[in-house]
Amino acid sequence: MNRTQALILGFSLAVWIALVGILLAAPEIYDAQLKPLGLAGVAQARLGFLAGITALLTLLAVGTLRRWRWVFWVVLIAFAAGALRVPLFGLQVARVLPLDVPLWYAALQALIGIVQVAIAAAMLVGYRRNGVWGRF
Repeated sequence: MNRTQALILGFSLAVWIALVGILLAAPEIYDAQLKPLGLAGVAQARLGFLAGITALLTLLAVGTLRRWRWVFWVVLIAFAAGALRVPLFGLQVARVLPLDVPLWYAALQALIGIVQVAIAAAMLVGYRRNGVWGRF
């Protein structure tokens, strides 16, 4: 395992821990996402939502460890798109866009976006030097 893989796996683990922490400390965050489905306030729906994200992160981890080429490109594109979280947060703070989640959660999303862009940049450097899943 190289630094690129370790960085993605570490980030994924940190995100999963944060998701569990949010579920325990502020389940209303999950309810905001489940409300359009009519499942807000349903404990089983929250756990199902977490289980789905866990499955996705597990697939990401397996693909990272096995160096699946398509996972590399999906992660690179998704993490680069994290750049959109920062201006979105700015627009929410400026009240140009509605802030439908607590401010701390919107700020956390912006911080995650910054970290994602940094990881995407490192992945791109590794790709340019050593190819897909190359060490940065």
